[in-house]
This record gives sequence, structure tokens and C-alpha cells, in this order.
Amino acid sequence: MSNNDVSNTDGARASTRTAQILYALYLAGIVTANITPIIGVVFAYVYRKEAAPWLAEHYRYLIRTFWIGALYFCLAFTLSVLLIGALIWPLLAIWLGVRCVTGWLALRKNEPPARPGSWLW
Repeated sequence: MSNNDVSNTDGARASTRTAQILYALYLAGIVTANITPIIGVVFAYVYRKEAAPWLAEHYRYLIRTFWIGALYFCLAFTLSVLLIGALIWPLLAIWLGVRCVTGWLALRKNEPPARPGSWLW
């Protein structure tokens, strides 16, 4: 492996570190009453402008995850009045977990998310 290969690998790893942290913040939101995803979406908006195109797709994916999750959260909260929401809360946590893990795995491969415009995964 040449020195150029090492520096390119280190540069890619350093550039993805922020996105990895944001995925972790979103996952932590499952147990922190949704405080950490708010922090994560703010950083996603900030970092997406200067990111490489494939990495900007991850920030777009994270931003969409936040807003879609907020919509699902409001739906679950509203339906909790009818006791139907009790069934939606675990599904919301699973949705968030799967979405973050699939995005993180693509990030580790230095690839954009498979379907950044999807409402599911």
C-alpha cells in the first residue's frame, strides 16, 4: 500500500466520522427522549454543504430521517390517546434503528445510502 492509499483511507475515515457520530446520536434518541436527534439534525444541516457528494447524501438521509421520524412520532403520540399508539412506539424505534444501521453500514463502505429518498429504510 502506498502512502497515497494510506492518506486517502485516513481522509475518508476522518470525513465520515461526523456522519457516524450523527447516526449514533439518532440511535441514542431511542433512549434519550428525542433530545440527541435534534442535535444530530442541526449538525447534518451544517455539514451537508461542504461534504463530498456521496457523503452529502448521508446528511440528506439523516435530515429526512429526522423529519419523517418527527411525523411518525406525532402520529404515534396522537394515536396514543386511542391506545393504538402503544403499538406504534415499538415500530417507530425499530424503524429508526434499521434506518440508522443501514445508513451507517453504507457509510462504512464509503457508499451513499441505498435509497436516501425512501420513507421506510
